[in-house]
Amino acid sequence: MVETFLKYLSFEKRYSKHTVAAYQKDLQQFSEFLASDFEIVNLQEVLHPYIRSWVVHLMDQGLSPKTVNRKIATLKSFYKFLLAREYISVNPTTQIKPLKTEKDLPAFIKEEEITNLLDRVEFANDFAGKRDHLILELLYGTGIRLAELQGLKESDINSYEKTIRVLGKRSKERIIPISNSLIHLITDYKKSKSQMGMMGDRLLLTDKGDFLYPMFIYRKVKKYLNAVTTLSKKSPHVMRHTFATHLLNKGADLNAVKDLLGHTSLAATQVYTHNSIEKLKAAFDQAHPKA
Repeated sequence: MVETFLKYLSFEKRYSKHTVAAYQKDLQQFSEFLASDFEIVNLQEVLHPYIRSWVVHLMDQGLSPKTVNRKIATLKSFYKFLLAREYISVNPTTQIKPLKTEKDLPAFIKEEEITNLLDRVEFANDFAGKRDHLILELLYGTGIRLAELQGLKESDINSYEKTIRVLGKRSKERIIPISNSLIHLITDYKKSKSQMGMMGDRLLLTDKGDFLYPMFIYRKVKKYLNAVTTLSKKSPHVMRHTFATHLLNKGADLNAVKDLLGHTSLAATQVYTHNSIEKLKAAFDQAHPKA
């Protein structure tokens, strides 16, 4: 049943392999808990109290409410699938409620720090330096996700239209405008890539010509961000947060930012407006006579 569910997520829901792997890990942990604490090996025999016990077990392990809620969501999706396929007649997760969590505001890099990073940090004038520079410029200049960056192809770049084509979650395609400076960086990088004898359509490659992998990108981003910011979180996703926050701070339309980020819901984009509102409040407090 689990394998059937995972195939459903991959091929029908078109979830990314990382998301499917997370679902698989959650279900494996749940199965191990049932076997050790209740001697249950058939997930069809699960009742509400068993799931509640697992939630308590996770909390006792010190996991954050956000992490526990993600695992609860996995079970809800799994048992909803089993119910729809008539493997079970009663969904044992209907009475399980998510834990209360405090909303984390997206961490972002200050504009002056981004300027220091992209305009003043000296990148080596070789293939590796040009690639590293391009990674950072793409993340901040387009707001794309790590997986989307990995999958970029040379054929996705339209220098004439000044756009890139991005394949997002669930294979949803979107077009993002790019600046002249970014086009110049891409062109310069491609020349260096060609001189290295690296062939193929995949845009970004390692020093050995292999496809980029997540930890490679994480390390590069953290290395360069360490030079310009004291922010505790230094990751590709922080660059995405920074892209969205800076756009909204400059007055960009919320729906436009939603489309650029590839969000399906406006609610997912609205979290970035908090920083803009705080900036407006500060301006009001400083300038308004009645503040």
